Amino acid sequence: MKKKIKIVIAPDSFKGSIDAHGAAEALEKGILSVADAESVEIVKIPIADGGEGTLCAMVGEDNFDYVIVNGPTGAPVKAALGYLDGTAVIEMAQAAGLTLADPKNLCAKNATTYGVGEMIKHALDKGIRHFLLTAGGSATNDGGTGMLAALGGRFYNKNGESFVPTGGTLCEIERIDLEGLDLRLTECRFTVATDVKNPLCGKEGATYVYARQKGATDAELAEMEEGMKHYASLVNALAGDEISAIAGSGAGGGIAVPLMAFCRAKIVSGIDAVLDVAHFETHLDGADFVLTGEGKIDVQSLYGKAISGVSRTAARAKIPVVCFVGCVGSDRDELKALGVSDIYATADIAPSAEYSMTHADILLEKLAGDWFRSVKNSYDE
Repeated sequence: MKKKIKIVIAPDSFKGSIDAHGAAEALEKGILSVADAESVEIVKIPIADGGEGTLCAMVGEDNFDYVIVNGPTGAPVKAALGYLDGTAVIEMAQAAGLTLADPKNLCAKNATTYGVGEMIKHALDKGIRHFLLTAGGSATNDGGTGMLAALGGRFYNKNGESFVPTGGTLCEIERIDLEGLDLRLTECRFTVATDVKNPLCGKEGATYVYARQKGATDAELAEMEEGMKHYASLVNALAGDEISAIAGSGAGGGIAVPLMAFCRAKIVSGIDAVLDVAHFETHLDGADFVLTGEGKIDVQSLYGKAISGVSRTAARAKIPVVCFVGCVGSDRDELKALGVSDIYATADIAPSAEYSMTHADILLEKLAGDWFRSVKNSYDE
């Protein structure tokens, strides 16, 4: 009796074209169009690199929870969070995302992460103590102060008045009081997933690199940076460490800073965090191939993005990785030399770029079928 061919399918989304779940299903369908179900074992693990879409990639909707929280402008929004093996997956963009703000009226200096704290509190009420927080796609630049306020932290101005800071009012913080912080946080483990390495402050920090795209004007940037530096000095003093200098502390407008300072959170590569929570390495046991992919593959894809994490982990187990992508942005041979066994692109078989975007499912199915046909032939020989 022939051994089943085990294939782990772990694609990212093809932005603007097909989500990670859809891509995984299309690849599986293509394989099963050639193979009978008895000859293959397929494990689907849709993934993301830690930014927007991570929640949907990792957690099925039947494990979603919904809560009404304050959005980035303070208006109520319906935010989703998910549960996976005892871990709450919280995508900050669900409560503080750029897509939740009026694109014609973005205002980084007034945006808040308060709703993210409300999501964490909701999960705490459910008994959850392990958290994966993704820091991509935010509209905020408040250093996580809104989130901390929702969890019981208090901020006081020079008049002794309590307030919830935003990116434009960080300079007004005179004192941070942690006495009211939710005691359940001492029982928690936080992992913050991001693929950016920016510190909180400076020319490469949260404000100067990201605040402009969140609506900050050139005139506001300098003022907001001064406020962020002031806030960082207060946090560093309380934590007894230079939290604001840690690589990645500038992600999501500084969302990880209070979690690192006061909740022992750690920042990790987005894709590594996702693969860890999904138990990806465990699923590789006995696998013959790993299929992954995203909208476009280039050299940067193999340095810190979803494909890189999958390829790196599979390489340790000596399992070949086959990429299915929308298009190829670098030399194929160069990409293969960096750890990819083969690359198939929908653009190669699509009649047009538009068709490749709008019919990714059909094209991925065909490519996966063609690939497995060649694999099957070699196994049958």
